[in-house]
Amino acid sequence: MTEKHDWQHLYMLLKLAEMGAYRRIAKISTEYLARKLGISQQTASRYLIELERKGWIQRNITPEGSLIKIEEQGTRELQKLYSNLKFLIEKSYPPSVTLEGTVFTGLGEGAYYISKEYYRKQFAEKLGFDPYPGTLNLKMSTDYDIKTRMEIEAYPAVEIKGFKNEDRTFGLVKCYPAIIDNKIKGALITALRSHYDVSVLEIIAPVCLRKQLNLKDGYKVKVEILTLP
Repeated sequence: MTEKHDWQHLYMLLKLAEMGAYRRIAKISTEYLARKLGISQQTASRYLIELERKGWIQRNITPEGSLIKIEEQGTRELQKLYSNLKFLIEKSYPPSVTLEGTVFTGLGEGAYYISKEYYRKQFAEKLGFDPYPGTLNLKMSTDYDIKTRMEIEAYPAVEIKGFKNEDRTFGLVKCYPAIIDNKIKGALITALRSHYDVSVLEIIAPVCLRKQLNLKDGYKVKVEILTLP
């Protein structure tokens, strides 16, 4: 089914809900429905058949009109639409923020953590790339950057689950999709157990960022953090 048809079906479902078919049975003729939607009766009938096949509605045809009730699957679709609209309208943060930091040599822990297979599999699955074994460390200095970095904690994140092995426990890692230096897609990662404070950005990417961007300690780098939909 095309995306266009999905939207048409969703619009039809919304109209059926407006006409009383949400949480109860409503008697609706295809002629009346067609007039309501500004489409032909034939098209309205086709949409009803398609909605029924998708399991979004239950329909019993009578001489006076169809007895229609939105099914659980249809209810879920309406609730999903409601949640998406509510999120867009009430969203309290921007679609992206850009932070700047200075490259410095870290403690070398990034490579150790990222190379753990349990983490790597999740990075590949949830972020769409297999990260280079190591992080690019950036030290922020301005109040704006540090304050904005703290605000990011309230944004939805991609969560990489922790795990235990025979030696120790590895904690949850939160990831935020990012674009580094306006060129390379990667992610800001924040570990619950970290030796760095909020003034440091730890960045991962599918390539070695130092080599790819020809970076040395002391260079300034901009990172655009993308908020999740």
